[in-house]
Amino acid sequence: MKTILDACCGSRMFWFNKNNSNVLFMDKRHYYEKLPTGHIVNVKPDVQADFRSMPFEDNSFHLVVFDPPHLMHAGKTSWLAKKYGVLNQDTWPDDLKAGFSECMRVLKPYGTLVFKWNTDQISMSKVLKIFGQSPLFGDKRSKTRWLIFMKGVGQND
Repeated sequence: MKTILDACCGSRMFWFNKNNSNVLFMDKRHYYEKLPTGHIVNVKPDVQADFRSMPFEDNSFHLVVFDPPHLMHAGKTSWLAKKYGVLNQDTWPDDLKAGFSECMRVLKPYGTLVFKWNTDQISMSKVLKIFGQSPLFGDKRSKTRWLIFMKGVGQND
């Protein structure tokens, strides 16, 4: 069993090693397209599944990376939508809450969750309110945020 789960891997953009043998790459999409601009969208997960309902047992991973789509407003055929995916405008709070809960469920006790979010369309404060848990630490200033949570730590701290 792999020790790390990337729950919304997309095209694995932030990974230095896009084929890291310790990581199980998951995404609900499987998609490849070479765009006229020269950009390539290559979403090729090891497991095709939705982050709201993961096909893994409880307490399976030491580390989970949760980088869900952060856009609600993007053209259906736009490069951004193809590359990152798009949130449903009506259900995004429930979707993110379910995804966060699933990430915590599949983490081993005291496992680490790395959450990546871009605040362009939805503020970080709205997202954290949905999660109901404070991060241990992370980036508070940039538009793209990296926050660290630990299973069993931080709920009421």
